[in-house]
Amino acid sequence: DRRDRHRLKNRDGSIRGDKSVMIQAPGEPLLDPESTVVDDRDDNWGETTTVVTGTSVDSISNEDLTRISKDLEDSLPLDCRRYISPVLGAILGLISVITPLAFLALPQLLWRDTLDPCGTPCEGLYISLAFKLLILLISTWALFLRPSRATLPRFFVFRCLLLALVFLFVASYWLFYGVRVLEPQETDYRGIVGYAASLVDALLFIQYLALVLLEVRHLQPAFCLKVVRTADGVSRFYDVGHLSIQRAGVWVLDQYYRDFPVYNPALINLPKSILTKKMSSFKVYNLEEENTNNSTGQSRAMIAAAARRRDNSHNEYYYEEAEVERRIRKRRARLVVAVEEAFTHIKRHQDEETATSSPKHPRELMDPREAAQAIFAPMARAMQKYLRATRQQSYHTMESIINYLQFCITHNMTPKAFLERYLSPGPTLQYLDNNRGRRWTLVSEEPVTAALRQGQVFSLKRLDFALVVKVMPLPFLDLAEEFIDPKSHKFVMKLQSETSV
Repeated sequence: DRRDRHRLKNRDGSIRGDKSVMIQAPGEPLLDPESTVVDDRDDNWGETTTVVTGTSVDSISNEDLTRISKDLEDSLPLDCRRYISPVLGAILGLISVITPLAFLALPQLLWRDTLDPCGTPCEGLYISLAFKLLILLISTWALFLRPSRATLPRFFVFRCLLLALVFLFVASYWLFYGVRVLEPQETDYRGIVGYAASLVDALLFIQYLALVLLEVRHLQPAFCLKVVRTADGVSRFYDVGHLSIQRAGVWVLDQYYRDFPVYNPALINLPKSILTKKMSSFKVYNLEEENTNNSTGQSRAMIAAAARRRDNSHNEYYYEEAEVERRIRKRRARLVVAVEEAFTHIKRHQDEETATSSPKHPRELMDPREAAQAIFAPMARAMQKYLRATRQQSYHTMESIINYLQFCITHNMTPKAFLERYLSPGPTLQYLDNNRGRRWTLVSEEPVTAALRQGQVFSLKRLDFALVVKVMPLPFLDLAEEFIDPKSHKFVMKLQSETSV
């Protein structure tokens, strides 16, 4: 009676619309059979997946984890540290440029009447000083006044060294100027102008040193970096020069957004028919003493049957992949045909054409947005099914597809050009929705300011995956030369009775 009442209570709860969940035991697959099966009857655009685990009903999937990380990155405020170094560099550079002019102006303002006449030599020094300052300003603008593309966890050693060197030079020149010029009120103005010109020469040499350290030193390849994405195993190889760990990390991330395909967590799992297959590996015992031998034989038979089913899993995986590929090819063909037919209904209006083809059937002129919305309707269902089959529905919304269709119509692009964006997944940079930086965490056993060396391993982590970087030095090449005499290229024909020559 108690069991019957419990069944009736559960049945009434299901009728009222209560949510029922299936809790699986730990160690079993955590995906239900219908979590990623593509259903043709489901017309919801970009439907996400719900996963139920054995410890909590409110669990999240890999897709939800990726979406959460994206929302966190978008909500992060701008880091003020990225502006500290440029501001300090700009202030120090402004002081160093104004200092030579101040050296020339202070004697003219304080003791002008007692200065010795300089004449033509000073005018030549004025011209030289003006051109040197102009070259210094232009080269500083080209070398340093560029927007920062990354925020480093530690200070850039070479940049700090150059700033300290500039500060020491300017402070030393001001100290000598105060002791030898301001305090005794030096009357030799030609010497003062030469002193200011020597400071400009020193600044130009420091800028040449900055060009060598910051831009030239790392151009020659010295190491090979193997970059592996931990989630799906995609790897690339890159050649770099002498860089620190943090600068190598920034360089790797620049290449990652361009070369690596977009990370899709829905493609890293095995087919769900394999994951959700329940294989019982429990032994069954009978507590009755007289049937002990029979129960032992039954348990052994069940274990052997489970092992045979486990050995046949690779066949199921093979046929499941073949079925998925067949479904994708089918829906790809439907999408191509639908897009080709949709593009045949629009034609670019020419000024010399008449506005109407006939009095009975006038032609309606539309802007690119209206034309994109008009031809999107017949291809929408085929597009939705293909994106769901290839697990790309989270990267392409209906609004983004219409906007890209409008772009293709505006630039008179063909259907093949429109489909190129969806038939094959593009690089990660293609799916960034804004220009803000992405937050990464650099993990290294050594200080991030240390230079690269053989055998180093560091990683760049995000919430849902990481990039593991291994450093390998490029081999030293020993190239030898061998001379071949051009007269030695002579040949003799061997004639035999069996040959056809």
